[in-house]
Amino acid sequence: MFGSHPKTPTPTKGKRWKADDVTVTEPATVRTAINAAAIGNVTEWYDFGVYGYLMLTIEGVFLPEDSGAAGKIITAGLFAVSFLVRPIGGLIFGPLSDRIGRNRVLAITMIMMATATFLIGVIPDYATIGMAAPFLLLLCRLLQGFSTGGEYSNAMTFIAEYAPDRKRGFFGSLLEVGTFGGYVLGASVAVILESVLGDDAMQSWGWRLPFFVALPLGFIGIYLRAKLSDTPAFEAQEAAKSAPESETHAARDFEGHEFKKIASLWPSILVCCGLVIAWNVTNYMLTSFMPSYFDEVGNRQDGFEITSLTANILEIIVMLICLLLIPVFGRLSDRVGRKPIVLAGCVSLIVLAIPSILLVRVDNVVTVFLGMLIMGLSLICFSSIMPSTLPSLFPTVVRAGALAIAFNVSISLFGGTTSTVMEALISATDNLMWPAYYLMIAGAIGLIALRYLPETNGRPMWGSNPAAASREEAVEHAAELNREIEELEREANSVRSAAR
Repeated sequence: MFGSHPKTPTPTKGKRWKADDVTVTEPATVRTAINAAAIGNVTEWYDFGVYGYLMLTIEGVFLPEDSGAAGKIITAGLFAVSFLVRPIGGLIFGPLSDRIGRNRVLAITMIMMATATFLIGVIPDYATIGMAAPFLLLLCRLLQGFSTGGEYSNAMTFIAEYAPDRKRGFFGSLLEVGTFGGYVLGASVAVILESVLGDDAMQSWGWRLPFFVALPLGFIGIYLRAKLSDTPAFEAQEAAKSAPESETHAARDFEGHEFKKIASLWPSILVCCGLVIAWNVTNYMLTSFMPSYFDEVGNRQDGFEITSLTANILEIIVMLICLLLIPVFGRLSDRVGRKPIVLAGCVSLIVLAIPSILLVRVDNVVTVFLGMLIMGLSLICFSSIMPSTLPSLFPTVVRAGALAIAFNVSISLFGGTTSTVMEALISATDNLMWPAYYLMIAGAIGLIALRYLPETNGRPMWGSNPAAASREEAVEHAAELNREIEELEREANSVRSAAR
């Protein structure tokens, strides 16, 4: 097949799994790992929620008053620029995680991310220091992007390697609860401050307050991560490296420089990129572009009187609904598989993108809410299962590095630039339907990637031993995997017999 993930990994050729080969991770340990990993995601998306909802305020603080349409594009560009350095962060932190451990890298990225977000809140405005203000904002956004390049993909790897095989979908989905929770927290803080303080106070000093919250969030994250050892899969891989003769597939299959190892996985990388494009175009269309889109609709469409504040509140409600549904979809994927849920997300983008955008353009609170809810439901088809699906595409020995590179390159080129591309296309063509067309293209790309995605539900991660939540489950899991191996061997023998 196009993807190179093995169907059912075996311990060594001709052997079978035993219960003692299965890694048992207690649910309490997994929950602690999820909390430690998710807090970084909360911090990252808290910042995105704040920046997305205060984009117009930030434009007035950091740019000249007469910047006009160019100011909107520049402000959206300052949001997108952090994504341009994410691949660099991924290139450095991903392979570093494969060398020194997931936990150490997560501590480094947590410190960098929280510090950069806090520093945005202390930058003087344009009226005080002129063009130095947007330049300093640019530097902070670059630092955020650099750290995030190693944060999210490493957090996905961290949780996926801790989770039992049969519950990886559910536990992985909780990482995205942190995403939506951080976004809702950031957006709520911004909306509350705007409502309480008013435009003048927000423009003067109130906009700084949300960014200060990042520092205590960072301290909490560092504390939680310091309490955990590294993942069982990474520790087993390190032990195998020091053994005289490794018994892991990864150690035998990959030799040489780590980037050469990653390059050899190009089929899995392409599948990962396609899925990330579909996921994150939807994600950033809803979370970062929608607040600006309502201003575009109001400026270009007569009779549209939905205020930005009303639209923001509706979007927060949609995100809260999605937050509650993500674990449900994650648990569902442990029953029906990852691929059916991805298929539902891709098809919904292609079929429902135009109706959802038409609905949000109607001057009615109910239709605007329904339009955003449709987009949100499409989004959770991806968000709920990607943290369990993407790490499974790569072997343990280069998992963090390969995932970081594939994830960050695709999100930088297509996800984080969504707002900038939409602003530019709408300004150039005066066509308010561009968001729908862009979502449909993303859905089509996702469908192509899905064609080559291996189903990893309930299976050991590539290059790792099986994982279970208890000794009893370990016995059942080993027996189930051995039955699959025997079935594959019978099929292979039948093919060889027919070929003679």
